[in-house]
Amino acid sequence: MSDRNNPYAGGGYSSQAGGSQSVSYGASNGAAANLAGPSDAELIKDTTTQAFTADVIRESRNQPVLVDFWAPWCGPCRQLTPALEKVVREARGRVKLVKLNIDEHPAIPGQLGVQSIPAIIAFKDGQPIDGFMGAIPESQIREFIDRIAKGGAPQIEDALAAAAQARSEGDAQGAAQIYAAILQQDPENVDALAALADLFFDAGQAEQAHKFLEQVPADKQDAPAVAAVRTKIALAEQVAKLGDPAELERRLAADPADHQARFDLALICNARGERDAAADHLLAIMKADRQWEDDGARKKLLELFEAWGMTDRATLAGRRKLSSLLFS
Repeated sequence: MSDRNNPYAGGGYSSQAGGSQSVSYGASNGAAANLAGPSDAELIKDTTTQAFTADVIRESRNQPVLVDFWAPWCGPCRQLTPALEKVVREARGRVKLVKLNIDEHPAIPGQLGVQSIPAIIAFKDGQPIDGFMGAIPESQIREFIDRIAKGGAPQIEDALAAAAQARSEGDAQGAAQIYAAILQQDPENVDALAALADLFFDAGQAEQAHKFLEQVPADKQDAPAVAAVRTKIALAEQVAKLGDPAELERRLAADPADHQARFDLALICNARGERDAAADHLLAIMKADRQWEDDGARKKLLELFEAWGMTDRATLAGRRKLSSLLFS
């Protein structure tokens, strides 16, 4: 349909080729964004006069909804819409886009007083709150969406809690998806990076786990969550070099005098944080053969005491047992 033949191209509507005109409709409370990463079909859709209430008014109570008033004959509309759709996809559910063809559905734009197209009006909590007219650059579209979605994004802490709950319930995949969505909004979120590293390491994907740890900013490398995962990985790698604990246990069951197996188990227990068990294994070697490996069990036990600290509970308990063994 040409501009000449279209009723909206004359006195009713005009096509805005360049620049923008701010349209403010007041303020509203924010709504939570969809962390799960919605599909294109969920983010962008066409609507009708009949479906407008459901698609825009009701849906804007969940997150802001942008309404794109357009027409097939409008050149600037064809210029704006692809950029608009791209930025909406990048927002990953912080906003949704609903497109209304004003040729086919003139009642709604008439009620809202839309006189020029393309016109974008943002709705929150069922009310129009902001907008612009004309084909504006992608950077300005992004600024517009950031502005109207501010305060409407989900709280990161709530999302982290939801991910932790999913993991505690055995849904590792669901937890990973939430953490990944958090990183879409906050690429340097230390808790999400550490949690994903931990998840992948537990799944046997150590290389991927290290990649997530490498993404942690330099000034946040010492964050508790990151340090905990690094320690866990380091201990696991140390244990792996010592051998299979189950095999060592089988060797001891077959031969209680296999002091090397018991010594290696002591090191594994220490790597796991099982300090009392580590000390007991070394004390058992000393009790059976004080001279084994040139008093190697006692020397290693003293090294562990030093590493654990003089006032550590396991150190104090181990020293009492060592004294009892040496001086009884």
